[in-house]
Amino acid sequence: MNRILLALAFLLVSISAAFADEIPSALSAPAVVSPVPAAISPAPKTPAPKLVEPHLHIARSNIAGHARVALTFDACMGQADERILSTLVRERIPATIFVTARWLKRNPAAVAVFLQNPDLFELENHGQNHIPAVDTPTLIYGIASAGSPQAVRQEVEGGAAAMLAAGIPAPHWFRGSTAKYDLSAIGEIRAMGYRIAGYSVNGDGGSLLGAVITEKRIASAKDGDVVISHINQPTHAAGAGVAKALVDLKAKGTEFVRLEDVEDTGDDKTTE
Repeated sequence: MNRILLALAFLLVSISAAFADEIPSALSAPAVVSPVPAAISPAPKTPAPKLVEPHLHIARSNIAGHARVALTFDACMGQADERILSTLVRERIPATIFVTARWLKRNPAAVAVFLQNPDLFELENHGQNHIPAVDTPTLIYGIASAGSPQAVRQEVEGGAAAMLAAGIPAPHWFRGSTAKYDLSAIGEIRAMGYRIAGYSVNGDGGSLLGAVITEKRIASAKDGDVVISHINQPTHAAGAGVAKALVDLKAKGTEFVRLEDVEDTGDDKTTE
């Protein structure tokens, strides 16, 4: 009997040892440490696009006391400034008017005056929604740019389509909101067949200047200058200064011309 008990004890010890060799202890296994994720670096900022504000000059008369000046007016949004429009019509002063689709929609009476005086007014493209013609995202005077080549094209083509729908001849010039561009957008607009209208005299500071300083700025225009002002802010003081300056320049013998009437030179490849 003792022999049988000893044999059973030996057998149990052998089996326990075999299982201990086959099944590793979880407690004795080395701990697995999950890797700590590296800190996520912030996305690099897109560099601000290089913007240009092109100048434009027209061919001079080179006649003493007979300066040649091109008046250009932006009609961005809002209403027509009758102080300026009535002066242009009454004094028979020609001008180039850059209109947006938004302004055309709100001012049919003023559009009718333009169309009734084709000897005075050249109507050109200021865009569909008054969005800066810059093909990378940025802010200009707080206004978001078009932001892509496709959006620049839409701004230009949408403005032209609205002009045609209003009975206006197809435009040949384009001036974008803020009159600032990046060089790639200039190339894109030129490839669409447009000349890009810069300027050489900022007449009214975006219509934000007072009447007196606006009058002085415009009255300072010299032979070959292109003046930019606004014809869409009838409640701003600048409009009164514009109207008076036009009369003063006419009295001095200034020759007023539209952009389509004369040769011109623009920098930044805007008219080449």
